[in-house]
Amino acid sequence: MHNANIPDPSELPSSKQLLKSTIIALIAAGAILLAIVLPAEYGIDPTGIGQLTGLKRMGEIKTTLAQEALEAANEETSAVQPPSAAEPIENTRDETLSVTLAPSQSTEVKITMPEGTEVEFEWVATPGEVFYDLHGDSSSVNYHVYEKGTSAKEQGTLTAEFTGSHGWYWKNRSDALVTITINARGKYEQIKEMN
Repeated sequence: MHNANIPDPSELPSSKQLLKSTIIALIAAGAILLAIVLPAEYGIDPTGIGQLTGLKRMGEIKTTLAQEALEAANEETSAVQPPSAAEPIENTRDETLSVTLAPSQSTEVKITMPEGTEVEFEWVATPGEVFYDLHGDSSSVNYHVYEKGTSAKEQGTLTAEFTGSHGWYWKNRSDALVTITINARGKYEQIKEMN
């Protein structure tokens, strides 16, 4: 089937008009890239529009999260040796540990636990929220994430999916000192700040 409505050559755009339209499209694409995409995706704001609209902050958070995920995935296995499965931990422990983070500082607290054991935990960041990543590792597991997010406090039960070190990575993204206090109750070998 052929198109019976073939346009007249005089109705088609000229090469000059096509070139002009292409240049306009390239300028518009460049403006969108500079004003929206770079601030929203990478926190780069050459025009200042990203700062006004909040897109720059969104891009900064994205790049920070990506960097932190990469750092956590590349972490070396903890120096804390896990207990062997043949040596069950008899005593229930109840310990509290506090760490203070300067702006942009991070730390990690690990609990050494056999597979299947549970630790009840509660942590509070004062005066405000911190980024956290609850994960585990062992000689055979490089990085296993349980949960991550941003919060001023969390509580729950951590069940070890394997024998190894399990715990929290925290990063202070605020402009003030933040103190994090964690309480852990359960049958585990030790709790230790890794930094």
